[in-house]
Parts: sequence; C-alpha cells; structure tokens
Amino acid sequence: MFESRLISILRPKKVLLLNQTTIISSSSPLNQRVSSSWLSRLFSSKSKSKFKFFHQSSIGCIIPRSSSIIYGFRSSHKGFYKPSFRNMSTIAASASKESNEGLKLLVTAGPCAQKMVGIWLFASAAWVFSMVILGGVTRLTRSGLSMTDWKFTGGLPPLSDEDWLIEFEKYQQSPEFKRVNKGMSIDDFKFIYWMEYAHRMWGRALGIMFVLPFSYFLRKGYITLQLGVRLSALFGLGAGQGLIGWWMVKSGLEEPPSEYVQPRVSPYRLAAHLTSAFLIYCGLFWTALSVAMPEPPAESVAWVHGAAKVKRLALPVSIIVGITAISGAFVAGNDAGHAFNTFPKMGDSWIPDDIFSMKPLLCNFFENTSTVQLDHRILATVTLASIGGLWWSTRKLDIHPAIRSLIGSTMGMAALQVTLGISTLLSYVPVSLGTAHQAGALTLLTLMILLNHTVRRPSLSLLKSLPPVTKTT
Repeated sequence: MFESRLISILRPKKVLLLNQTTIISSSSPLNQRVSSSWLSRLFSSKSKSKFKFFHQSSIGCIIPRSSSIIYGFRSSHKGFYKPSFRNMSTIAASASKESNEGLKLLVTAGPCAQKMVGIWLFASAAWVFSMVILGGVTRLTRSGLSMTDWKFTGGLPPLSDEDWLIEFEKYQQSPEFKRVNKGMSIDDFKFIYWMEYAHRMWGRALGIMFVLPFSYFLRKGYITLQLGVRLSALFGLGAGQGLIGWWMVKSGLEEPPSEYVQPRVSPYRLAAHLTSAFLIYCGLFWTALSVAMPEPPAESVAWVHGAAKVKRLALPVSIIVGITAISGAFVAGNDAGHAFNTFPKMGDSWIPDDIFSMKPLLCNFFENTSTVQLDHRILATVTLASIGGLWWSTRKLDIHPAIRSLIGSTMGMAALQVTLGISTLLSYVPVSLGTAHQAGALTLLTLMILLNHTVRRPSLSLLKSLPPVTKTT
C-alpha cells in the first residue's frame, strides 16, 4: 500500500509546458554536465513567469532549449525515461557556446584546427627568427654585396666554372672589390656568394612555406576574417621585405663619396630592413600566441589585478627594448662596433669630443660613429635598468607564478645580452659573438612580447567565473 501511494504522488497530474525549457530527470547522467548557473537563472523572479506549471519536487534539472518542447514524467517501476544522445549533444554545444561568451577566437573550427594553425604560425615565426640570424652572419662576413643583381623570384646558382667566372667578373666591377677585396680569389668569392644566396633563397622559401598552408586553411574555413586580414598584412610586409633588402644592397653597390671611405650599405636602409624583419616576427609571434592561448593564465580576480599592474610597466619597457634593438642596426650600418673597443670608457674619455661634429645636428645620431655607439651604450644601460625596475616593482605583487617566472627570465636575458654586447665590443666584433648578440636582442624582444601577451585582460566570461582569491592547498 505504501508503494502504490508513493507512485501516485510521483505521477504528475499535468503535463509540464515550459517556455524555452526542457526538463530531465535527476537520475540522468546528463545532469552532471549542466552548469548550475542555469538553475539559479530559472529560479529567478524573471524566469518564474515563463512557466505554465511547475512541480518543484519532481524536477531533476532544467535546461534551456532553442524551441518549446513538451516533456512529461512517466512513472513506472523502471523509473523515468532518459533523454536521447541527440539531446545530450545539443545541450553540450549550448554549454560550450555559453562558456565562450565574450571571447573572440581567431580559429573557430575546433581544437584540432586551432592546434594546426598555431603550429604553423609558431613555425613561421621561428623561420623569421632564423632569417634574422642568417642575415646577421651575412653582414658580419661581409657577404651582402657579393650578388650585384636581384630577381624577385630568384634563380639557380652558378653550376659551372664558366658561370662562376661570370658572377665573379660582375663582383669585380663593384666598389667593394676595388677598395676592400681586390686580392680576393674565386674560392673566397664563392663563400661570400653562397652566404648571400642562402639568405635570399631562405626568405623565398619562407614565403612558400607561409602561403601554401595559409591557402589551405582559408579553403577549409579555419581562419576567421580578423585573422585572415592580419595574416594577409604580414604576408604583404614579408613580400616587401625582399624589395627593402635589395634597396639596401643597392646602396652598397654605389661609389662612396670619398676614396677614403669604405663602401657599405646605408645605415638608414639597414635599419629599415632590420625593423621590418622585427615587425614581421613580432606580428607572427603575437598572432601565434593569440591562437594557441586565447585566454591569459588567470585563476583569481586578485591575480588579474596583479597582471594589470604588471602590464602598465611592461609596455613602456617593451618600447625601450625595441628602440635599443633598432639602435643596434645603426651601430652595424656605421661599423661603429669597430671603434672605441673599450669599456666602460670610450677610448680615454667617457664621452668623445666629436659626438656633435656633423651638420645638421640630427645626423650625428644616425651617421656619426662616436654618437651612434654612445647612444647604443646609453640605451642598453637604460634597458637593463628598466627591466631590473620591472622585476623589483613586481616581486611583491600577487601575480600568477607563470608571470613571475617570465619576469625573472627576462631579467636574466637582459643581463646576458648586456654581457654579450660588452664581450662583442672588447673582442672587435667576431662573427660568433656578433651573431649571438643579434640573436640575444631578438630573444629579449620575444620574452617581452610573451610577457605583454600573458598579462592582457581576460574575457568577461572568464572574469565573472573567477574566485576573488586563489585557493591554496
């Protein structure tokens, strides 16, 4: 008798008709996958007016639906009916959509597509990094002026002795051969030619490696409009980088204004070429991080506030790091590293007497060897002090451990970069140290980009779900 009375109580007298809702049993396994925030939303004062009938004691879980659906509870000794797998997949998709509210993904075709695009972008950024290093080796070995012509699509290298003689005769007409390398043999010429040829073809290979996956991802619909526009701009800048490179080389093939001046490329054009490479690398690396890590690491509101304080300091420090790196291009363009090979003084004085000897005054900062090297020394010192100040100011902040570790790594890299710069100067700029110093500049810039990306503000949906402070275990 007690069993029949219990069944009669559980059997609903009416069919539940809910607006935009579906009711399922509490015994359903789907109940474990539904956000508890929906229940509080349904029980709010605004939601109660939507129900025609509500039997609170019989409800296991309530889930919003895209259309009005009538569900009734049928009782028997076997229990309630369970929803189909079709309904479960629909609800899971709705939950995923709600969890990404306020977050704009650059790749929306799923985790697999996101991983593929991220790997491709990181590989492209690494390729540009290697291009910068190879360009530094080409400059330090004085190989950049060995090829006296340029084609956008490139061509085959010399394959016979006759072809090599033709290329060598072209180089013999250049100012660099006449004033610097007049006694060069054809075997020595082959070395500098291969260096410049490798640098050019490595850049063209990067273009192919970039455009083929880009076309595939566009065809598959993996890339959003925002990401497509950004990558198209980076590809256009990369294509223009070849033109900038030839524009730079062409300046070194012209006769110098004086017979006592060694032929070399314009420092302005060299700075433009290096700055363009840095911009392409920074754009690719930032975009790759945005695809792979759409949300910054944040586990509490306190950590988000700490990251915001770090961001206010990291941005100006990043600008100083970038300016210092570009000033290095003028040091290279003026061969300023071969002058004043002493430290901390410049020769016998702290400040040379001829730092403002050129007219107009502004030219000294870009063309005067003494001024250019002094500027780079000052900027390097300011960079090290700024990063040290960033580390000191954030050591007591409540921030994510990953951010704290990243700041410490940046501080260590800045100290190493200054050490490399001093060693390069005192050693009269050997190829190995000069290359390491250029790689160190780009590595330091990489760490600053990563830091700025890590401390950005999270999406509104993530921010609302965070606890006030991080729970310690």
